[in-house]
Parts: sequence; C-alpha cells; structure tokens
Amino acid sequence: MHECLRFGRFYTLDQFVAKRYWFLRGGKHVFTSCLAGILLAGLSGCASIQVHMGMKVYLAKAAVTSIEISQPKGPGIAPGQKSSLMVTVTQPNGKTLLTEGAGHGKVMWRDLAVTTTVVTVNTKGVIALGNDPRKSDGKLPQVTITVPSHPEIHAELDIPLRYDYKFGSNFSGSSGSNGFSGTNGTDGISGSPGSTDPDHPSAGGNGTNGGNGSDGGNGGDGGDAPPVQVLVTLRAGGHPLLQAEVSAGTHHRYYLVDPQGGSLTVSADGGEGGTGGKGGSGGRGGSGGIGSPNGSSGSDGSSGNDGRSGSQGRGGLITVTYDPQVKPYLSTIRLSSQNGPHPVYQEQTVAPLW
Repeated sequence: MHECLRFGRFYTLDQFVAKRYWFLRGGKHVFTSCLAGILLAGLSGCASIQVHMGMKVYLAKAAVTSIEISQPKGPGIAPGQKSSLMVTVTQPNGKTLLTEGAGHGKVMWRDLAVTTTVVTVNTKGVIALGNDPRKSDGKLPQVTITVPSHPEIHAELDIPLRYDYKFGSNFSGSSGSNGFSGTNGTDGISGSPGSTDPDHPSAGGNGTNGGNGSDGGNGGDGGDAPPVQVLVTLRAGGHPLLQAEVSAGTHHRYYLVDPQGGSLTVSADGGEGGTGGKGGSGGRGGSGGIGSPNGSSGSDGSSGNDGRSGSQGRGGLITVTYDPQVKPYLSTIRLSSQNGPHPVYQEQTVAPLW
C-alpha cells in the first residue's frame, strides 16, 4: 500500500487524494483540495501521487513494445565528463513516453535497470567517464537498459569516446584567506533628563561619545604555484591525437586531446590574495538629556579602517617538452602562469606516454 506524509500524518494514496483540508482564515473557512495546495509543496517527493496525477507512469502497468536509448546533448563522452541519457518508450498504439530528467518525461528511472561498461551511471540516468584516458583508451563504452517488468524489452547504446573537448589541468596556488571584518563601536549613552520646570530648572545630562569601530583584518597572501612539467607527443594515424602528461611534484595527470576542436589549458597561476576585512562602523553618540538647558549630544565614534588585501602568489614555471611531430598542433596546448615566469618550450623526441 502506497503511503504519503502530510502534516506529520501518513495517509494511504486513496485517503490522500480524497482528503479535503479546511483552513481557518479571518473567521471564514476556505476550502482547498490536495490537488491544488500541496502539489508544489511536497508532490515531487511522492511517486504514488505523481502517478495518480498523471505526472509519472508505472511501466509495470503500461504496455511496452520497445525502448530506445539516446544522448539528448549529442553522442559521445570525454574523459572526466558526464552525459545524460534519455529513454524513449514506445507503446502498442505508437504513443511514446520519455524518461524523467533530461527527457522531461513521465517514465521513472527506478523502473529501468541500467548496466554499463567503461562508464558509470547514477540513479538519474547520468553516465560518467573517469579522468584518466589510459583506462578507457581503445575501449567502447556501452549502456544496456532493460525493463524488469517487461523482461523481453531491452536496448543497447554504444557511447563513442570523444577527445575534441577543452580540457584543463590546474596547478594554481591557493587563494589567500579573507580578513575578518572589524567590530562596530558601541553607541553612546543618552544623557539623564533634567528639569524644564521654570521654578526649578536643571540642565539635562550630556550624552556620552560613541565608541570607535575596530580596523578590518588584512587578507592573507595567495599561495605560490609549483613548477609544472608538460610532456606532449603525437599519436599518428588517420585522426591524430595528442598524448599529454602534466606533472607537478608527485602529481601526474594524463590527457588525450583531439587537435581538431580540442585543447588543453595548463594553469600555474599565483593564488589570489584574500580580501581585506571591512572596518567596523563607529558608534553613534548618545543624545543629550532634555532639561533647561538641554544636555549636549555625544560625538559619533570613528569607523575603523578597511584591512589590506593580500598579495597575489607567484606563478609557477611551466616547461613544455614536445615531440617534433607536435609542432603543427602546438597551439592546442595553452598555458597560463599569472604573476610568474614565462613558460619554456623545448623540442625533443618524446616517446609514447602509454
């Protein structure tokens, strides 16, 4: 039996749909049904209600003749990227249903069984490919989808590997911490009241001065980027690809780049300095007390100074060693070392990296 939670109480599906809620407003009862007031608030979390309202369907209760898998945003996937799947369900009358998510349809992914090779998939029909191209190079990712309620129905989709993507390898320094804001000064105390009685006049007391705000803290300096080594060689063939290894210390990253539309940006920028904290506001002076004469108001406190922003860190030296065959495609490798030395290029034979 399907149940849904409403106002801390569980109702069966039939009870929930039939239930009428009455709200007291200004002494008048205003009639509302669950079909209006609760849809936006909690409908998305209860599949039973979504099905009842026609927003979703149970495949176990639907006639299915075939299914088809596709990638709405185009075929293929690049290392380190994700791609949404969509399933089109065809019924005997020719009507089609689409999956939720990228398909914006009524078929729930939980009613489908998805298995993959090379790529992984989550419960929302989104596949992902690992960052390291060495693990997927030469393989063909595949997705197989079956309908458990209709065991005879299944479909397969090959996912081509793509390398015409703008890859990035970032070894930039860390940003500096932001300075703390200064504290506000305390307000002055109002003067005590005097007397305005003509026979017994007395002066009002003076208000005290407001306190000064404290200065904001200085931002921290950005971190320095490490020196970075880039090795690039060419995998020749009918569709040449660039093999690249980017390393800094013990960290090594690998890339396979299609120079026809793809690129690799290597960054070793100095970290941004942290922002200085704002100075605290001065407190307001206390008001003079009413009397004969009135007391003087206190002076406002001075605001604190803003903190100094931190300095940018130093960029790292990027050294690119490339095979002579890479020279026609060298513009595919893009470098950034802000606040650092100019990159160094050196041409020499580079063997295949894997």
